[in-house]
Amino acid sequence: MLHRNPADRARAAAPGWKFVLTSRSWLLLTVAVLSASPVAAQVLRPSDAITGPYVAGGAGLNLLQDPSLSPEGNTATQLRGIGINPSGSLTFNPGFAGVLSLGWGFGNGLRAEVEGNFRRNDADGASGFAGAGRLGVSGQQDSYGIMGNVLLDLGSFGPVVPYVGAGLGYVVTDWRQLRLSGNATDVRLTATGSDGRFAFQGIAGLAFPLDFLPGAAVTAEYRFLGTQNPSIPIRAESRTTGATIASGRVETETYNHSLLVGIRYAFNPAPPAPAAAAPAPAPSTVRTFLVFFDYDRADLTERARQIVAEASLNARRAGGETRLEVSGHTDRAGTPAYNQGLSQRRADAVAAELVRNGVARGDILVTAFGETRPLVATADGVREPQNRRVEILLR
Repeated sequence: MLHRNPADRARAAAPGWKFVLTSRSWLLLTVAVLSASPVAAQVLRPSDAITGPYVAGGAGLNLLQDPSLSPEGNTATQLRGIGINPSGSLTFNPGFAGVLSLGWGFGNGLRAEVEGNFRRNDADGASGFAGAGRLGVSGQQDSYGIMGNVLLDLGSFGPVVPYVGAGLGYVVTDWRQLRLSGNATDVRLTATGSDGRFAFQGIAGLAFPLDFLPGAAVTAEYRFLGTQNPSIPIRAESRTTGATIASGRVETETYNHSLLVGIRYAFNPAPPAPAAAAPAPAPSTVRTFLVFFDYDRADLTERARQIVAEASLNARRAGGETRLEVSGHTDRAGTPAYNQGLSQRRADAVAAELVRNGVARGDILVTAFGETRPLVATADGVREPQNRRVEILLR
């Protein structure tokens, strides 16, 4: 049961009096992180995505939000009996915070991790406890615990990868000889002991991947860590004699604001080795045989038959992988239509001779170009012997 006077209850109800996050709020934040992961995957560079296990650590400054104190039971009764209001609050100096994490990245910006943490702050002052006079305080608060976090990398923005996260876990609040006394009374309050409670946290940070060490990144982040109100053993004692006047427990609050700098290393699988380039196909060997014709003729001369025979022999030696392309041509004497037909007759004559020499007809492609592809450029109507030809190409 909490014992607070009406003024304390009014301050606790006032906006901004303390920062409280409920389990429902944390559940909604976690759902938001999970549902946003497909969006992050659209802008996260593959080199910045974490796939598989990673380790992380950070250290820095911890600011402990001023906790209120409410002694319970016999301690509160005794304080009232000597004219002291049994409610007040403490202030703490900035202290130390450190975290170590082991996590797993899913390759799409979403990460899950287990975190161990430690925080320490020294007591600095106190307020409240009306009737006790000017207050003095000493001692320290430690907190340590384990958290399960879900984080989301929001994308790659130049050299920076911002991220957010939420976590739930268990944290122990440990007060070490925390003493509170006033100059108007002989009574001194001493609280020492620990209490573990359900904890929750929010995370917002920036990661700076290190190009010279793939998988490594420097991190800078803010963490808010809160717990359910812990209850710590307390006793009221005489400063003069040290005798215990009353004992009980005091309920307090634990809300931490931590600014951390750290390092993270992801054991990302090595990128697949580039596929070996397929060997370039050997350049195909093309041999050309030229068979020339007399003016306006399509029959083969003796020399023409010898050239066709040589082409046939080479084709047979190459086996079934050789293709023969036979193209007929004319000079520019005559009309284009007539020359087209003449070039066709010349090509057919050479193809027939190839077949007679043992080349399969299916291996021969016959085309006719008429006067359109002269070997030697001439004016129209010129009789050019080198343009009256059939070309045999062996591929």
